[in-house]
Amino acid sequence: MLAEPKFKVLSELIGQLSKEELIWVNGYLSALVANPLPNTNTSSITQKITIAYGTETGNAKKLATDLAGKAKKKGITVKLASLDQYKLTELPKEEYFITVISTQGDGEPPIGAKKFYDHIHHNGFKLPQLKYAVLALGDTAYPLFCKTGEDVDKQFEYLGGQRIAPLQKCDLDYETDAHAWFDQLIANLHTTAIKTVVTNKPVETPKTVGKQYYEGTVLTNINLTAKGSAKKVYHIELAADGIEFLSGDSIGIVPKNDEQLVQQILSLTGVAPDTKIDYKGESYSIVELLIAKLNIRYLLDKSVKHYATTVGQEINVQKTDLLSLLQQYPVSSKEQFLKVVEGLTQIVPRIYNIASSPVAHNNEVHITVLQDVFETDNGVEKGLCTQFLESKQEGDRIQFFIQPNKRFRLPAADKDIIMIGPGTGIAPFRSFVAERDATGSIGRNWLFFSEDRFTTDFLYQTEWQAWFETETLTRIHLSFKNGAENYVTLSQKIIEQGVELFHWLEGGASLYLCGEKEPAGKEIEAALLQVFAKATDGTHETAIAYLEKLKKEERYAKDLY
Repeated sequence: MLAEPKFKVLSELIGQLSKEELIWVNGYLSALVANPLPNTNTSSITQKITIAYGTETGNAKKLATDLAGKAKKKGITVKLASLDQYKLTELPKEEYFITVISTQGDGEPPIGAKKFYDHIHHNGFKLPQLKYAVLALGDTAYPLFCKTGEDVDKQFEYLGGQRIAPLQKCDLDYETDAHAWFDQLIANLHTTAIKTVVTNKPVETPKTVGKQYYEGTVLTNINLTAKGSAKKVYHIELAADGIEFLSGDSIGIVPKNDEQLVQQILSLTGVAPDTKIDYKGESYSIVELLIAKLNIRYLLDKSVKHYATTVGQEINVQKTDLLSLLQQYPVSSKEQFLKVVEGLTQIVPRIYNIASSPVAHNNEVHITVLQDVFETDNGVEKGLCTQFLESKQEGDRIQFFIQPNKRFRLPAADKDIIMIGPGTGIAPFRSFVAERDATGSIGRNWLFFSEDRFTTDFLYQTEWQAWFETETLTRIHLSFKNGAENYVTLSQKIIEQGVELFHWLEGGASLYLCGEKEPAGKEIEAALLQVFAKATDGTHETAIAYLEKLKKEERYAKDLY
């Protein structure tokens, strides 16, 4: 119980604090009770920390930057560094080191963080002075969720470092959990000073809430390209109860393997379809696993190596499938096949930009799917998910989840937007313009689009024409090859319109880029830099600075794949 004068002082202080400051005070007092210090004056506060980030999409960078700003407001000096530029020789000199790192693909570190990742795992040194914490970003749709962050956390402990906060694993919607974790970390640093919050036991991390899956009913599945096109692009519409999304979001679909293919595999092995197998803590029949859970079509190198080891053969093939391996290198028993199954990886979701507006399309989810065709050792084959989707008919069911993209959002209704979408990159911009049309937004809308042929490949042509005629679409610039070797590319169109494009940006417009990363994405960004250089002082450095300024102001967003 506090004496009246002290209670009055405390009440006055609390009345002046924000929610964020109250959270910090709560953490401060909790840690102080648990670890009382002989002297808790401000001289014992940690003065300097390093926050290093490893990113592929930019999320880890943005989050690390936000956290650094928060720490600075608490009076802490922060060194912010990208792991692709971080001097590894500095690591033994670090005292407080916070890592914000994402996981890519099959549990791999971001490309820019791989040198750092390999350095801490293979150089055999110790870091007894290091006090560290790891914030891991990932996607629960993938089997190796936050694997890179887990690896870094464990390796720092192995190297003798002292953990000052439990590993925090975050899904795509990471902001709330990440900031709460960092608030508590800062509170612990303030109260414990040189002492650290350490445990030698495995750290229990809160369970991450899984994604919400929807059962969507197929309303429409049509080929957007006309007869004579060299490709097929499907427009698929899905309806689902209770679905929530925003323009700019994506959906994730986990495709299933063909049942006939699975039956062929089982007939070669002699394994009964109802054979039960434990997988990730649950029991499945072998049929269920091979159809809905495991990748059997395009095996990763490690799955092929596992197969070779299991059957005792040397196998040197690329881009093969399980059926082909069984036909060429048969298993000797049912038990041996079940051992092979242990080396198969999980089917990963395929992500598609949503091409519909929740306002304009009654919460239906529309996607634009390019049929994926490629060469393998067995000839020309189709991608697993596009083959899965193109077979779906009206009334069929597809399971999917929403993948929010907070960095790919429409600006205020009175702001202009410039959209660059080669090929299926046009999908989210159909969502954008449909939403602006339905809500009566007054901001201007400008589209750049490219494809092979005007007559066969102009995706959503009639809609764009209608929006242009009603002035919802203010400007449109198109690029089609039309079989010509020399044609005006989309990048050249951007350069041609550079003066007006820069004028829009100077007036507050937001710029969006969506489509394939290579070569289109790189070529378009190079064209944009050329426009910016010409509009400023003519130097590449100034052009890059201008692009970075747009990013910082959240007026340049890209979604490349």
